[in-house]
Amino acid sequence: MSAVSTGRNVRIAIWAILAVLLASGVIWYAVFTANKPAPAAPTAAVDAQLVREDSHRVTNPAIEKAQLVEFLDFECESCRAAEPLVRELKKEYGDRITFIHRYFPLPGHANSGAAALAVEASAQQGKYEQMTAKLFETQPQWGERQDSQARLFRTFAEELGLDMSKYDAAVAAEETKERIRKDLADGKALGVTGTPTFFLDGQKLTLNSEEQFRQLLDEAAR
Repeated sequence: MSAVSTGRNVRIAIWAILAVLLASGVIWYAVFTANKPAPAAPTAAVDAQLVREDSHRVTNPAIEKAQLVEFLDFECESCRAAEPLVRELKKEYGDRITFIHRYFPLPGHANSGAAALAVEASAQQGKYEQMTAKLFETQPQWGERQDSQARLFRTFAEELGLDMSKYDAAVAAEETKERIRKDLADGKALGVTGTPTFFLDGQKLTLNSEEQFRQLLDEAAR
């Protein structure tokens, strides 16, 4: 088998795995929300914002052609599996497309909320992407654990050289938690049920292959 064929088969296998994992995420979301009471005042879709002033923009093109918004969960296996491709796409299209991350911790993941808090607290010290990368890199170590991993996340913050008094204060602050709740509320109102979910220029994407993803970005970046 040629190297080209082997590479293509690997990519197809990755997309198949992503599809299964994303479906699992949707199932977990449904299971864990089915028996919970509905919120008293759900956010109306008309009030939802796809991008807010404080949304994390991980690319900053001089001339923006489009915006790609990703709702993600740091404990989500499919988000971790997609990360290498997203990182590659950022390098290819980041000079024309603004890549934006938004938090969407799923209820089936015991430590997804704590992970989002750790990332947001790190972001307040300019280390958003570094903490994001650290959590995805170490996800097999802490993902799917039922006991709190907040202490482990704190050690990651120390390794990144953060001011730990500021980090601890940010993790405990109601403002930090509300920042994540807003992303979650916007996502729910916009129809996000699993992760990762992408929106390209306001349109929710249904992705079947890497080639399709690249084609959509190519068209948007013209």
